[in-house]
Amino acid sequence: MDLSAGDYRLVLAPERGGSILRFDWRGEPLMRPVCGPSVLDVACFPLVPFSNRIAHGRFVAGGREVRLQPNFPGSDHPHPLHGFGWLSAWSVVSHDAGSAVLEHAHPGGEWPWSYRARQGFRLEAAGLTIALEVGNRSDTAMPAGLGLHPYFRRDAETRYRGLHRGEWHNTADCLPVRLDERPEPIDWWSGRPVGTHSVDTVYTERAGPLEIDWPSRGLGLTIMPSENLGFTCVYTPANEDFFCVEPVSHMTDAVNRDGPGTGLHWLAPGERFSAQVLFTARAARIS
Repeated sequence: MDLSAGDYRLVLAPERGGSILRFDWRGEPLMRPVCGPSVLDVACFPLVPFSNRIAHGRFVAGGREVRLQPNFPGSDHPHPLHGFGWLSAWSVVSHDAGSAVLEHAHPGGEWPWSYRARQGFRLEAAGLTIALEVGNRSDTAMPAGLGLHPYFRRDAETRYRGLHRGEWHNTADCLPVRLDERPEPIDWWSGRPVGTHSVDTVYTERAGPLEIDWPSRGLGLTIMPSENLGFTCVYTPANEDFFCVEPVSHMTDAVNRDGPGTGLHWLAPGERFSAQVLFTARAARIS
């Protein structure tokens, strides 16, 4: 499914996890274009009804133990992650030349709540807005979160800047164990290229937009999440030509943590949670 408006072009694959295959501006890719047959090869996929990992797929809700099976394609990774939307086919609710609405309905099962999720895509002069929503269709409260998992190209000079107060330190299998907090939000890369800081973790208490610059391409991208996407998962694998900057609503394994700082929502029956992210192309600010 191709959408376009002004200098922007967007290619969607509803049947492939409701994913984005390409997002271009003036013919230049802003996200890494699709590079293979797996959902892990797309440009971006949605995170619903939770983000990142749930430790060993186990948690307790309303006195009931929930157990989820590992779900990472081609791996025995023990912690289910990213929810169910990315591994499901989405239906097309509506679309025109510059916009589309996709829907994913989950009937229950090992995730014992029925829910409905929607993604709305809108291209216009300001860029691409992606609106996310999940609604609890069960008769008990459901833990819920939302986010996006975009992939970006990187080279030796690519810069990422996001101001956050905290950085989670993780176990080897990426479960959070210690939060490093600062008095004010800071740039944890201190202006250095993406590849100088190898992480797969979540940053807390975002302030302002997320910025990416590709000086060699003369291209930049501003990502403006809604306030309720106050966490950012950043993945900068060593020796790879991509990285991920994921606006999300909660920390890793939030359903097994206590306290308001987790970012997790508990939706009452019939309640919905929504968020959005605006992606705007620009000239690079770093030469």
